[in-house]
Amino acid sequence: MLQDLKTFLFKDSLVDVAVAFILAAAFGAVVKSLVENVIMPLIAALVGKPSFDDIVWKLDDTPIQIGMFLTTFVNFLIIGTVLFFVVRAITRVMSVRKTETVDEKVVSDEVVLLTEIRDALARPRP
Repeated sequence: MLQDLKTFLFKDSLVDVAVAFILAAAFGAVVKSLVENVIMPLIAALVGKPSFDDIVWKLDDTPIQIGMFLTTFVNFLIIGTVLFFVVRAITRVMSVRKTETVDEKVVSDEVVLLTEIRDALARPRP
């Protein structure tokens, strides 16, 4: 049973997921800081307030916090946009690496074929 637990805990896929989770949490903190400390103050400079939390509608003396929703929605749009560009950049880098690997494989296959031809020609004929 302990061996099964050890096998489960140290599988490559589980370790990869754990690392991805930790990196995602750290990246989330960076993006949150970007939104709260850079972008929202820029919005405040344009609009006059750093958030829309103060916008409240009244419906029969019941407050509807539309401003909090707008602030959360703007944060979502900003975070989504940042993630889009990060994923797009990573995808481009990965596709370039795959292309380089494929090119190296093609060159390698050509070299092997040419080596075989050279060796065949160098063999003495009976």
